[in-house]
Amino acid sequence: MSGADGAALTRIAEALERLAPAPAPPPDFGAAEGFVWHPDPDRLTPVPSIARVGLGQLVGIDRARDTLLANTLQFAEGFAANNALLWGARGMGKSSLVKAVHAEVRKRGHDLVLVEIAREDLASVGRLLALLGGASDRRFVLFSDDLSFSHDDAQYKSLKAVLDGGLAGRPENVILYATSNRRHLMPRDMIENERQSGIHPGEAVEEKVSLSDRFGLWLGFHACGQDEYLAMIRGYCDAYGVDIDDETLRAEAIEWQATRGARSGRVAWQFFTDLAGRRGVAL
Repeated sequence: MSGADGAALTRIAEALERLAPAPAPPPDFGAAEGFVWHPDPDRLTPVPSIARVGLGQLVGIDRARDTLLANTLQFAEGFAANNALLWGARGMGKSSLVKAVHAEVRKRGHDLVLVEIAREDLASVGRLLALLGGASDRRFVLFSDDLSFSHDDAQYKSLKAVLDGGLAGRPENVILYATSNRRHLMPRDMIENERQSGIHPGEAVEEKVSLSDRFGLWLGFHACGQDEYLAMIRGYCDAYGVDIDDETLRAEAIEWQATRGARSGRVAWQFFTDLAGRRGVAL
C-alpha cells in the first residue's frame, strides 16, 4: 500500500469516527445519587443534588407512598419487585413521590441510583439499559416523568420491550417508574377513535393500552380536598419553620387557590413558596 493510500484510509477512518463517535465510558455511579440520560452522543450526566421534598411532607397519598416504598425496598434488597406507573391528577405529587422514596431508601443504607430518561429519548432506552446492566454491582430506578403518547408516536414500542418482552428484556438491576396524567398513557379520544375507525377496533385498542398493562403496579392520584390542601401547607410551614397562625394561613391559602382555580400539592407548594418569601424564609 502506498503512502497516499494509507493517508486516505486514515482520513476515512477519522471521518467515520466523527460521524459515529465511540460511546462514552460508564460514569462513576458513586459520584452522585442521580443521573440524566442524554443520547447522541450517549452519556449520563450526574445530578449532584436532586430537587425533592421529604417523604413525610407528602400529604394525602399514604397508600401510594407505602406501596411504592415497600416495592422499592424489595428491589434495593435484591428481591422481586414490579415496575410502577403513577397516574392521575396533575400536581398531586407523582414525581415528588418517586424522588422522595428514592431518598428514603438511600437513607436506609441502600446504594440505589436514580436515572431519568425523557420521553423523547425512549428510542435509545435499549442502549441505556445495556449501560446500566453492565454495572451489576449497583441497582437503578429508571425514571420517566410525564409519560404520554400520541396516535402516531412509536416511542411506546421501545418501552414495551423493556417492560415485558423482547429477547433481552430489562436487566435485573434496573426497575422502571413512570408518571403520567393518563392511566393508559394516551388521550381517551384517541382510544375511542381506534374503536370507531379501526378495521379491527378491538385489536387496535389492545395494542395501544397494552403498554400500561405491563406495569405491575398502578398507583392512582386524585385531586385533593380543602383539608388535605391546608394540611400540606401546614406541613411545609412546620418543616421550614414558617410561623403563621391557622386562621391567617387558612384565609390566605384559600384565596390563593381560588385565584388558581384548583387545589393540588403543586398549588400548595406554590402558595407556601410565596408565603415563605414574604416571611423572609429561604427554602
